[in-house]
Amino acid sequence: MAGSKEIRSKIKSVENTRKITKAMEMVAASKMRKAQDRMRAARPYAEKIRNIAAHLASANSEYKHPFLVPHGELKNVGFIVVTSDKGLCGGLNTNLLRQVLGRMRDNESRTVGIEATAIGNKGFGFLQRLGARIVSHVVGLGDTPRMDKLIGPVKIMLDKFAKGEVDAVYLCYNDFINTMKQEPKIEQLLPLPADRMSADPAVDAAAGSTSLSWDYLYEPDAQTVLDELLTRYVEALVFQAIAENMASEQSARMVAMKSASDNAKKVIDELKLVYNKARQAAITKELSEIVSGAAAV
Repeated sequence: MAGSKEIRSKIKSVENTRKITKAMEMVAASKMRKAQDRMRAARPYAEKIRNIAAHLASANSEYKHPFLVPHGELKNVGFIVVTSDKGLCGGLNTNLLRQVLGRMRDNESRTVGIEATAIGNKGFGFLQRLGARIVSHVVGLGDTPRMDKLIGPVKIMLDKFAKGEVDAVYLCYNDFINTMKQEPKIEQLLPLPADRMSADPAVDAAAGSTSLSWDYLYEPDAQTVLDELLTRYVEALVFQAIAENMASEQSARMVAMKSASDNAKKVIDELKLVYNKARQAAITKELSEIVSGAAAV
């Protein structure tokens, strides 16, 4: 059995660790509320621009934007991988990167080339270790993502699709369900799937029909308007994914730090029990020695 001094040292060490995890839990809880508010505030904008883009795309049959046209056989695919910059958030990044790895290996088995854009330090390090071809990356987004930092790396992948260098682009991120549950998600970003570019049935029903024919006057012309709008729409999808991932990160970190604090308390209680047993054994031994010495005299 370890000595009393060693046990006291272990107890002190675990108590210091528990103070750190408790503080991190409180910080994550504060950041989580702000991240969730930011995520929920972005959802109405993403939904509205989706409806407008859907109506414009279906109203104009003369011009098809490159983001809407499938490329046929897949020869190269792109992945936009959204992860956190920091760790200590449980299995959040691990679960997502495991799915990304499985999807990449599936494409490699079909001799499909892979290019990647990394958003977040954890995903960037993972792709580097994997030896994937990273065409762009951005790290150090902080607690508040800024669109001006994201546009450059994301636009590189969008331009590759528009030029035909990439046949499909997938967006990988953690979808925020609630504080206790976050799901890794890999969804097709380009070409824009039909379900994304379908008008909202609720909006059409409110207007009195489920198959309205929309007509617009374009200024300066349909191609310019659609090019700008669909680019903004795809960027809004990426921004929404980053907002969802940040809310998931703070929620997962808060839960992980709470679990660590609870486990540290259990360890402290067990060590205190061991310490008390060791102290009692030492006292009993001293008493036995005193009694034995008195009896010998």
